[in-house]
Amino acid sequence: MLNGATMKINVDQYILNALKEDITSEDVTTNAIMPAKKMGEAQLICKEDGIVAGLEVFKRTFELLDPDTVFETDLQDGDFVKNGTVMGVVRGDIRVLLSGERVALNYLQRMSGIATFTNSLAKELEGSKTKLLDTRKTTPNMRPFEKYAVKVGGGYNHRYNLSDGVLIKDNHIGAAGSIKKAVELAREYAPFVRKIEVEVESLDMLKEALEAKADIIMLDNMDDETMKQAVQIVNGQAETECSGNVTKERLKTIKDIGVDYVSSGALTHSAPILDVSLKNLHPIEA
Repeated sequence: MLNGATMKINVDQYILNALKEDITSEDVTTNAIMPAKKMGEAQLICKEDGIVAGLEVFKRTFELLDPDTVFETDLQDGDFVKNGTVMGVVRGDIRVLLSGERVALNYLQRMSGIATFTNSLAKELEGSKTKLLDTRKTTPNMRPFEKYAVKVGGGYNHRYNLSDGVLIKDNHIGAAGSIKKAVELAREYAPFVRKIEVEVESLDMLKEALEAKADIIMLDNMDDETMKQAVQIVNGQAETECSGNVTKERLKTIKDIGVDYVSSGALTHSAPILDVSLKNLHPIEA
């Protein structure tokens, strides 16, 4: 989870870079109308139904501008919120609230949108053994936030990055010369604790991956009938993952095929934001 310690170690630099992108030298508008410190507060309001994710990131954005900023909320990541819900109150130097607003909201909207979209797809797999996975198709410099949001929405994380696991895809196979050779090279190089996954596009490639003793086999862009045959051929010799052309509608049939995992890049690259606003900013007594 994105708690305080995790923030400082893993994601503070990401947030600081986002703030630097938005404030290259100064916030001209805020400095013009608010030349001196003045305490204020604003309400965080949800403008559509959805699953909230990123509350700690929202809070941390303001804290990095001023550690005395306070964010009060009764919500937790994963909670369902309705249109019109007052999600919390931010209190602090008005200059900080104004300058940090957009970056803080960008994180919260993006992460909540991914959690909401993921949740809608994960519900289609309820009652089956199949787990919904994300991919590396994330927004540059947003991966820790987006993958966290997938988990909040009820999905699971595939490998975090290229250092996290062995996944032999079509171009790796082409470079090595064959599935067998690629798996042999990976098994020789990678630590023994690493599982080896191979992407296959046909039943012939599937059989070659089984002979090479791949741990996980990704069934890439297979139609439902071919996928059923593939699962029957594997018969528990390896874990199976379905990938490619994964839509909400198609999940209704995929869950009955019996694959262990289904991965979808859409969870992170196509999720709409959840509309959230910071409103009703006003001065208060310190």
